[in-house]
Amino acid sequence: MSSGGHQVAVDDLSPLDAAEELRYLAAEILRHDQAYHQNDAPEISDGEYDALRQRNDAIEALFPHLIRPDSPSGRVGSTVASGFGKVVHAKPMLSLGNAFSEHDVSEFLDRIRRFLGLGAGEVVEIAAEPKIDGLSISLRYENGVFVQAATRGDGSTGENVTQNVMTFDDRQVPKMISGDVPEVLEVRGEIFMNKSDFASLNARQEERGRKVFANPRNAAAGSLRQLDTTVTAERTLQLFAYAWGEIEGALPAKHTEVLERFEQWGFVTNPLARVCSSVDEIMSLYQEIGEARAGLDYDIDGIVYKVNRLDWQQRLGFVSRAPRWAIAHKFPAEKAQTVLHEISIQVGRTGSLTPVANLEPVTVGGVVVSRATLHNQDEIQRLDVHEGDTVVIQRAGDVIPQVISVVMDKRPEHSMPFEFPDTCPICGSKAVREDGEVAWRCSGGLVCRAQAVETLKHFVSRDAFDIEGLGGKHIEAFHDEGIVKSLADIFRLANHYDSLVEREGWGQKSADNLMAALAARRSVSLDRFIYALGIRHIGQSTAKLLARHFGSVDVWRSAMEEMSGVIGSEVRQDLVGLDTIGDAVADALSAFFRESHNVEALDDLIAQLDVQDVAPPDTSASPIASKTVVFTGTLEQMSRSEAKARAESLGAKVVGSVSKKTDYVVAGPGAGSKAKKAEELGIELLSEDAWLKLIEGGQARETDR
Repeated sequence: MSSGGHQVAVDDLSPLDAAEELRYLAAEILRHDQAYHQNDAPEISDGEYDALRQRNDAIEALFPHLIRPDSPSGRVGSTVASGFGKVVHAKPMLSLGNAFSEHDVSEFLDRIRRFLGLGAGEVVEIAAEPKIDGLSISLRYENGVFVQAATRGDGSTGENVTQNVMTFDDRQVPKMISGDVPEVLEVRGEIFMNKSDFASLNARQEERGRKVFANPRNAAAGSLRQLDTTVTAERTLQLFAYAWGEIEGALPAKHTEVLERFEQWGFVTNPLARVCSSVDEIMSLYQEIGEARAGLDYDIDGIVYKVNRLDWQQRLGFVSRAPRWAIAHKFPAEKAQTVLHEISIQVGRTGSLTPVANLEPVTVGGVVVSRATLHNQDEIQRLDVHEGDTVVIQRAGDVIPQVISVVMDKRPEHSMPFEFPDTCPICGSKAVREDGEVAWRCSGGLVCRAQAVETLKHFVSRDAFDIEGLGGKHIEAFHDEGIVKSLADIFRLANHYDSLVEREGWGQKSADNLMAALAARRSVSLDRFIYALGIRHIGQSTAKLLARHFGSVDVWRSAMEEMSGVIGSEVRQDLVGLDTIGDAVADALSAFFRESHNVEALDDLIAQLDVQDVAPPDTSASPIASKTVVFTGTLEQMSRSEAKARAESLGAKVVGSVSKKTDYVVAGPGAGSKAKKAEELGIELLSEDAWLKLIEGGQARETDR
């Protein structure tokens, strides 16, 4: 999709609406990640993409128990393409949260103050620099010698583009650095192409009768990711260094001091970078650079703000895919008019019928937009949008990219309102709309080809079983031919080896690769297994919680069957008490296990696999690993947010209420009923000082990003 219909405000969404929209956003953002990071051919503008991300984050913040396992908030970029070797980043290359207004910037600074417990008079220095619209790169040096370059990829694993980067001028990427250089140094930066070099490249491409590039970012990415290094060598690419990854050695006290050291080692940093000490200074710089933007010889799409003090950065840490100590302030987006030719209906994995606006392609901010989601029947009626209408598309920062209005004076004569179907366009089953839901759903279940195929596609997807060589088109073909009807059938494809070899476009190598991938995936972690089943409301993070809680597939299956048959069971009570898991998840699990055909399919699948038990946590490094902690009252030495983050980094589970399963209650001044309940239950009650003494020396594990 390239744009969305006008949205119900996040605060007005019901849990069911929110779950459905999160499903849509996860799939849509993944598609655009792949177009941008893998194919260097984005279908939407950065503004539209950022708004999709922001909408997703806002819904997750309001409905944390609905966070999906494939949530974009836990993912950066896209999977690595097959043309280059893979490089696992020693430290993840994370993305940034976004700000779109002065209010957002002020909130960012306020959050930092609250988290760190800073006084009103304490200055928070912010290192600000333009956000380059290019391609992120990681450069590794060992003993001062350049040894490896890798793209961001999905944030954890990138592409090895070392040979291509070796063709860069030493003034952009020094091949050797000297002085006070750490034994291992990973410099991170942005590769881009100047506008003037971009124009020259496209002129040469036209002369040679070759494809021209849509914009400098695409040209830079395409040039860096050439399999023929001579092509990269003949194109002029630039690099601004802005951060670091793995480093062995001490760092200065401030971010800006590290950038100064980069310059001493021969790297180029952005000359427009500046330190600000207030919202007013930040907004003044934002306006100044925004006005100068058109005159720069490189594209920027905003300004990045980072807490300058590195010790504060360390304390602030990370949340999901982004650091708490940095944010990207984006420049405003644009609007455009185009014609909506047709509204079609797509059927998703859970049966939801989603209306899609098929548009006359229109260029908005250099990106061609041709399709837009209209989300549901209510939004079509609210907009009063008809097929044939001229519509206004907005790429605003504070909402999802959307069709915001209809140009009524351009409506064709005899135009008729769109009639939402009452049957599934795929299988003809009745469409139903349950009380409290906005989405119509196909009642056909797995009888519906669309739902069955989407369930199978989900099962083999990257965050589920991640079966290479078994793409969506293969799943559709195998399902239609009757080869793969159930999830377990995927692992019986070995029985069809001979016919696979003979298939058009396959051959022995493709068939062998698929057999190897299937063999490798017969052993699977419990959280991936649970997520892959495609149960409603069970996202990746929820699947991980379930896996950690139950430990093994047998225990989980037994508990779920017990819960599905007993109203108010102890299993359900324990389940909904877990952080971020609520009634919606419990209801979805109960509904799944109440269907006998689901249980039969589950047992058939389990028989094909080795589902690994969850390894118990190593408690040797932390005194509170696996402990359940409640904070109450006012903490004086750190904020509640920092206390929670620190406890979780040491392997503890932080919950909001006291029960007999609570291990510690940390009580500050003003502690009330929770402290009293802890005393009644005989739970250890700790002061803040006692708590800090307890965790002192605990070895923090790597934050789950």
